[in-house]
Amino acid sequence: MAALKDAPAAALKAKWRALFDTEPPPYNRRFLESRLAYRIQELAYGGLKKETVERLRTLGKQYDGKPGARPKVRTERVPVAGTRLIREWQGIEHCVTVRGDDFEYQGRPYKSLSAIAREITGVRWNGWVFFGLKNLRGTA
Repeated sequence: MAALKDAPAAALKAKWRALFDTEPPPYNRRFLESRLAYRIQELAYGGLKKETVERLRTLGKQYDGKPGARPKVRTERVPVAGTRLIREWQGIEHCVTVRGDDFEYQGRPYKSLSAIAREITGVRWNGWVFFGLKNLRGTA
């Protein structure tokens, strides 16, 4: 592995072909060095555990293939579907219903509590703070 640092680019590409049985990708030298080093260790010491590979596959399927996309799983911090959130604002009681993938307020669907808080107040709010759920985030 130490020899990878000083090896010419042609040697790195040849090593890639030998270890991966494919043409090397057109990435920079650092990428080739790190990936080759990982592959050498993988062959010497074994790869990831089967459980780890399965977990990574499961996590990968939760993303829509879009860079920066968030996982499509319901986190424990969101109240369960059917929960009613009630908040009084300027003497008026506002009721929001948690649904499977969104929230309902006055018969309309909203993707976030922040959008509802903005609808109610006319200014930007953190929806979790507005509805008194901030301390529920990160717990569970």
